[in-house]
Amino acid sequence: MKNNELLPMLEAVLFAVGEPVESEKISHALGIDLIVIEQALSELQNRYDETSGLCLLKLDNKYQLCTKKCFADNIRAVIEIKKNAPLSQAALEVLAIVAYNQPVTKAFIEQIRGVDCSAVIGNLCQKSLIEEVGRLELPGRPLIYGTTSEFLRCFNVSSLAELPELPRESSEENAENDEKIENNSEDSETDFQLVVDENKNLG
Repeated sequence: MKNNELLPMLEAVLFAVGEPVESEKISHALGIDLIVIEQALSELQNRYDETSGLCLLKLDNKYQLCTKKCFADNIRAVIEIKKNAPLSQAALEVLAIVAYNQPVTKAFIEQIRGVDCSAVIGNLCQKSLIEEVGRLELPGRPLIYGTTSEFLRCFNVSSLAELPELPRESSEENAENDEKIENNSEDSETDFQLVVDENKNLG
């Protein structure tokens, strides 16, 4: 298939899907070699970067067609979109814990924050910023959580590797934290056997 036929086809597919879609899924559905698809998607990205009001985001191995951030106010003005309420400090803290330590359990999050986090975790799941990705093979089989492609999109990164590094603590602070964790938990992280749901992608 010629490029001048493939590019508009991919553009139409991405527009119609409206959410992140794997390049491999596109390749399989269209019956076109994966390398050809990814080369075409890369070219489409470059075209949008030049003069278009649209952009093609790459979120790990997924792609999503979006509007450019610089036109957000114009879009809101025309279609009267209400701004989403900003995340609370508690939500940002929980999100950071999940993003930098995933997959994690609710108990792990609460151990770090020192308070119940049920409501905050539920709110982040509703916003599709985190999701259930499996269970631990422990009594009660507690749920484990990870970030989503929506998280990557909202924070404008292609993968978790692009997240900024955490500030380093002093050796004294590290020793104190290690002692706290050791005293508060009898189970070592190495004893955990993760059972990840088949249809979930940790990114």
